[in-house]
Amino acid sequence: MTDTTNPLAGLDAIDWAELSHAYGEADDVPGQLRALCDPDAEVRGKALHALYGNIFHQGSRYEASAVAVPFLARLAADSALPGRADVVGLLAALAVGYDEAHLPDGVDVAGWRREIAEFAAQDREELLAGYDAWVAAAPDEGERAVREMRRATFDFELHLSAGQAELRAYDAVRGELAGLAALLDDPDPAVRAATAHLLAWFPEEAAHTLPGLLRLAGEEREPAVRATAIVAAGLIANADTDTGTDADADADTNTDADAETADTAHADRLRTHLAARETVVRWAAATALARLGHGGDPAVLAELAATAAAPPEPGPPGVPFHDGDLRGYAASTLTRLADRFPDEALDAVTDGLAATSGPGSFAVTQAALHMAFGPERPDRLPAHAELDARRQRLIRVLADLGEDTWRWGNFLAILRGWGLPTDRQELRAYAGMQGM
Repeated sequence: MTDTTNPLAGLDAIDWAELSHAYGEADDVPGQLRALCDPDAEVRGKALHALYGNIFHQGSRYEASAVAVPFLARLAADSALPGRADVVGLLAALAVGYDEAHLPDGVDVAGWRREIAEFAAQDREELLAGYDAWVAAAPDEGERAVREMRRATFDFELHLSAGQAELRAYDAVRGELAGLAALLDDPDPAVRAATAHLLAWFPEEAAHTLPGLLRLAGEEREPAVRATAIVAAGLIANADTDTGTDADADADTNTDADAETADTAHADRLRTHLAARETVVRWAAATALARLGHGGDPAVLAELAATAAAPPEPGPPGVPFHDGDLRGYAASTLTRLADRFPDEALDAVTDGLAATSGPGSFAVTQAALHMAFGPERPDRLPAHAELDARRQRLIRVLADLGEDTWRWGNFLAILRGWGLPTDRQELRAYAGMQGM
């Protein structure tokens, strides 16, 4: 009989040495899970850091990742233990990796499952031939070198195994949501916020979790928690969870009208938060409405633009989305409004970019270039004189960013993705800024 009073019951029944993580055998995981129960915050912090390094290494998940999930879920649900918000945050990371990869649209679960299945069914030789063609189609030598490196390091079995481990971890967390959703009512606001953030990544469970998120959004007193619940509700409300089966197709046909009605009702409920006193709550409402396709309201644009220019301070416990980078999240959300408000959206993101530095520039740069030049690299880089005034200003802002931004390979990769010079002086020359 399982000891229901012990969240780590059954831990020693698992042969952890037979499971793998980033550094090989996972026999160190049980000790790290036990350390999460320690009353000493330093001990817990070291254990959490170790788990982020081995069962979640730079976003990757492994055999041991999914196996650790039920224990982590029970630790999170045990109100007698400290540090539970951090455990819920680790569960979210194990489920979806770095969440900015799924923003502003949310997790496309059906597409993710389909992608893994289609990859597994591919002919290896055809896949490699496709990689070779991709390398050959590189528009310049710099991009060709990047593609050749990716082609040289590609391993079909390793790629498939990694993808399957990620999906297993996601489904393991999904299997624990019934118990975890109760933490929306936890006395600790940090746990409530972490739980709302976690629930945002499971659209397949929206029928069970959305009511609780909407309730929390309406009743919560802490602005940061309220904002987190609003954004989470927007990410799963009326999400497409089609699995591609005939039964699903029939259900879609029968429920399209109901889904549209529900979508409108959810949007109307979230729209009330645009009138909130707290800036972070208004930002959250604008973010949720843009995600639901209701971004035509100028008030939505205004709140997102204001956040891109000067993000609010949400206060404790913070808003977990996009690793707390509300400016970056607002910028990526503004790309959804660019068709309706092309000039205003680009102006807002460029204003925000001018105020960034270091890693804080990455998401904003990507959003700005997306708006200015389209979602993909243009066939050729236009002459600077061919650009309109807004795009010329964007290039000048990029060239004026400091060395604390230009020293990052991530930033240079974003520039390269749109065919811009990856040398600061070359970009300044392109913009006619020599001597300035």
